Amino acid sequence: MLEISNLNVHYTATHAIRGVDLSIAENEVVCLLGPNGAGKSSLLRSISQLVPYEGTIEFDGETIDNRPPAFLSRVGLIHVPEGRHVFPTLSVHENLQIGAHARGSRPALYSYDDVYDLFPALTRMRKRQGFALSGGEQQMVALGRALVAAPRLLLLDEPSLGLAPSVVATVYRALSEIAGRTTILVVEQNTSDALALARRGYVLAEGRVVMNGESSALTDRKAVLASYLGQTDIDVGDVGEDRLPPMTEK
Repeated sequence: MLEISNLNVHYTATHAIRGVDLSIAENEVVCLLGPNGAGKSSLLRSISQLVPYEGTIEFDGETIDNRPPAFLSRVGLIHVPEGRHVFPTLSVHENLQIGAHARGSRPALYSYDDVYDLFPALTRMRKRQGFALSGGEQQMVALGRALVAAPRLLLLDEPSLGLAPSVVATVYRALSEIAGRTTILVVEQNTSDALALARRGYVLAEGRVVMNGESSALTDRKAVLASYLGQTDIDVGDVGEDRLPPMTEK
């Protein structure tokens, strides 16, 4: 569904993305891991045509280079950026309605009721304005709005950032319920939850893909993964080397 070839992104003197190749099949969940400054958000912004780049990005077999964001939402490429961007003066339900408007004439994949079922806490807040919501509640609204927009490819930038553990659990429980119905590319520093959700993962460092493979292979190589991410406390399981599926290190 998504094919990225030789992607390069420059910000003045900074080479943020360096020759990245990435692919995602329909209904697959893929995570993109890496430390701060690795280029993860730049990659998502490139897919959403929000920053200039060199290389090729194809969605559903067609190039989307230089397509306006409004076109992307109409074809089902939906981006939930870091920071949530909930409309502060609109109610929870009105924010969800914005997603339905972005869907255009395409059929709905998720109804308002589906969103309230995924995030029961929002049910009693339907009329509450965005500015009165907590960070976790805003993230639920942002995800719900994206689902109402009928995503064929859902881009998630740090969905657990700054959230309490209980809210992170709620968010990832909802994502696990839609996995298999929706193609997802999730950027995360929350390594354990991302690898548990995704079938495959890519590790980005200094703008390059330094490791990629099945999530089980990445979790099994947690010491190597931790060295790339600059972390020492990753809890991603401990399976013997003799059981590792294939993985690519670059």
